[in-house]
Amino acid sequence: MPRLLDLFCGAGGAAMGYHRAGFDDIVGVDIAPQKNYPFEFIQADALDYLAKNGTEFDVVHASPPCQGYIQRNKNLETRYPKLIEPLRGLLAGILSIIENVEGAPLHSPVKLCGTMFNLPIRRHRLFEFSHNQPLLVPQCVHQGRTVAAGDFAGVYAFGGKGHRHGPGVRDPKSNQGPDWNEAMGIDWMTQKELTQAIPPAYTEYIGRELLCSL
Repeated sequence: MPRLLDLFCGAGGAAMGYHRAGFDDIVGVDIAPQKNYPFEFIQADALDYLAKNGTEFDVVHASPPCQGYIQRNKNLETRYPKLIEPLRGLLAGILSIIENVEGAPLHSPVKLCGTMFNLPIRRHRLFEFSHNQPLLVPQCVHQGRTVAAGDFAGVYAFGGKGHRHGPGVRDPKSNQGPDWNEAMGIDWMTQKELTQAIPPAYTEYIGRELLCSL
């Protein structure tokens, strides 16, 4: 079974998707401790670890910090590192996927959204492949009671209608909108961890295609 390295892994949203697709040998790396990461975890600088150990893995997934690429948050651009270019250099010759937000400088990316996978969440994420990976992408279906994650443009934003500071359960006063764990398809993370995660459905979809081509 191919080994997968999950860089900037957070609490494991991407890793869980690959696991559900059929990857069993997964190692996550993050500079911060991740007590809820569901697979083997190594606390380390992701770029340093990749430089030293990257060739030991068959596939590398990387989700570098996105804050510096969020165009509406100009004040964050100087506070957060932009790591896509140095990361891409270290990934040369390795089968890899880089994930980030819209506006990030990814090459010919594929865009995925929760509504493509019957999740009640509008969370667009881009995926750059190091190889010519044929991927049929479903259509977004932004209908009904979906939550807008990341751009706060929907009816139900993080933490309830109009709240902009981290996700939580549905607004207890209105009893409207889906629970965030339910919307993301994640049941093991804290509220803070959910803000940095992607739904596992994205990488499960990608992982199945990867295993067919490996």
